[in-house]
This record gives sequence, structure tokens and C-alpha cells, in this order.
Amino acid sequence: MRAFLTEDLIWELIRVSLGFIMLWAFLDKLLGLGFATSKEGSWLEGVSPTAGFLKFGAEGPFSPLFQSFSGSLVIDLLFMAGLFLVGASLILGIGIKIAGYAGALMTFLIYLSLFPPENNPIIDEHIIYIILFLGLANTQKGRKYSFSKQWATLDLVKKYPILV
Repeated sequence: MRAFLTEDLIWELIRVSLGFIMLWAFLDKLLGLGFATSKEGSWLEGVSPTAGFLKFGAEGPFSPLFQSFSGSLVIDLLFMAGLFLVGASLILGIGIKIAGYAGALMTFLIYLSLFPPENNPIIDEHIIYIILFLGLANTQKGRKYSFSKQWATLDLVKKYPILV
């Protein structure tokens, strides 16, 4: 009897789940869906998607650095573009390598802004996410139900393998 949860299916679920986490965060901050962001606090209402967290949420030895970024348009654009592009890339299964590295970098920066973790001196969910992002960037598993084969045939992707 063949196992239902194959290694490939597990990576497939990790890819889509992490993509959904990132894309959902983008949509919630953009539209104010009422989960982490109220409608009045949305980017479309003119509120910085990073200001509240960077100004009041960052803590620990790196907090002054992160607090200095609070309300910066450049930081807001990079953060929102990162959430959208990483999320969409992972869900569609295109550009997984670069999306994995970008997702790991974004998550590492969030980890640093909260360092040290609240419930463990070193490891929290951010480290697990980083490992999963790096795992996706470095494996070909989990791409069966995606557009990765079509994506890989594009001349730009052939020229720049980081885009695979």
C-alpha cells in the first residue's frame, strides 16, 4: 500500500502553506480584513503597514535600529512587495528558489526585531519558517502541482537560474 503523505506531497503542502501565510499577510495589511489589521488600519486607508510593529512591537537589543525604520515608505514598499511576491511565487510554484531565500531573509529580519524570542532563548516559529523557506529554495520537491515546468522553459529563467 502506497503512503498518502509522500515526501513530495509534504513539500507541496509546505510550499503552498507558506505562500498562503505570506499572501494573507499582504492582503490583510493592504485591505484591513479584520484579522491582524483593522479596515481603518489598512494600507489603503493610508496607514503604514510596518509602522505599528516597528515602533511598538520591536524589542530587544536591535529594537532601536528597527524602530528607526518605522513609517518609512521604502520599508513599507519593500515589505509589502516581499509579502506579495514571495506568497504568490510559492503558491504558483514559480521562482521558488528566490522566493525561498527572500522569505527566509524577511523572516530573519522579523526574528531579529523580536530577539530574543519570548518563550525560548534561541528558537521560535520564525526559525522554523526560515528552515522551511531555505528547504524550499534548495529542493526540487513539492513542485508537481505548480507552474514550475512552464516557468522553467522561459528564456529569462534559463538565463538566470536563481529564478527557477
